[in-house]
Amino acid sequence: MSNLHKKYQPFITLICRLLLGGVLLVAGGLKAFKPSESAGAVAAYKILPTNLAHLIGYALPWLEIAIGILLIIGLSTRFAAVIGTGVMIIFIAAIISVWARGILIDCGCFGGGGEVDPSKAAEAHRAYLMDILRDLGLALSGAYLYFFPYGRLSIEKPLQNNEEQ
Repeated sequence: MSNLHKKYQPFITLICRLLLGGVLLVAGGLKAFKPSESAGAVAAYKILPTNLAHLIGYALPWLEIAIGILLIIGLSTRFAAVIGTGVMIIFIAAIISVWARGILIDCGCFGGGGEVDPSKAAEAHRAYLMDILRDLGLALSGAYLYFFPYGRLSIEKPLQNNEEQ
């Protein structure tokens, strides 16, 4: 690790934790108390059988909230980063899937979701690209946290003999 990275790594880790954790917490919080909307948004992707899509739609907001909280407080950071990164990769794959199949939906990432009026196809395609880029950035933040999980304002601290802060 370069001296410059070593100097700023605790702050970069904090920023990545707050960024990924904050987005997951907000996204989950906006969907948690509207379970039928969340279930409908997952089903709109037409990837999973409807019953399974609805089950995931009901559970996903609570997973996002839990992972978001762990990241924000800096507890089990590496574990939470792996799950958060995995979730982002699944979101990216799902968005690419609907885009490739020509399905027009609102991703439902922050509530709502479902089919989009065909007259708004151009807007939907731009939204897909922006959603993919956002989720890619978040996935990269999670990957960084896997390798550098210890930072400022974190509950979890490294073992002094095994890792450097």
